[in-house]
Amino acid sequence: MLAVAVISLALTAGAAASAYTIDLASAEGLGEYLVDQDGITLYYSRGDDPGTGASNCGSACIQSWPPFYTGQIIIPADLGSSDFGTISREDGSVQTTYRGWPLYYYVGDYVPGQINGQGMDGAWFAAGPNLMP
Repeated sequence: MLAVAVISLALTAGAAASAYTIDLASAEGLGEYLVDQDGITLYYSRGDDPGTGASNCGSACIQSWPPFYTGQIIIPADLGSSDFGTISREDGSVQTTYRGWPLYYYVGDYVPGQINGQGMDGAWFAAGPNLMP
């Protein structure tokens, strides 16, 4: 009977973790950074102007840096809901923002925990509570 309770508890804990649409991960040398519900890293671009309601990553750029959007922001207690918002892109799509910065994926990240876009071209960086300019 104890084994069933442990399995049930493990499944419940796993389900709770996957309920977040934006979560935090951590990497040595980087610290905590934002990930989506699947653990894929979220980035910002220093080419964007935070708080303007616009993204400077156009149709060619999004081939490598697809915009991130979630319709329902569910976050752990370590993050503040007021830090998240949305913008409307020129193509009519919607993009999630963090502290005014539009969020993106990097096509070179294939599995959770990868941060291959970090520092790319001196403009792309993992977004996170202590990582924003």
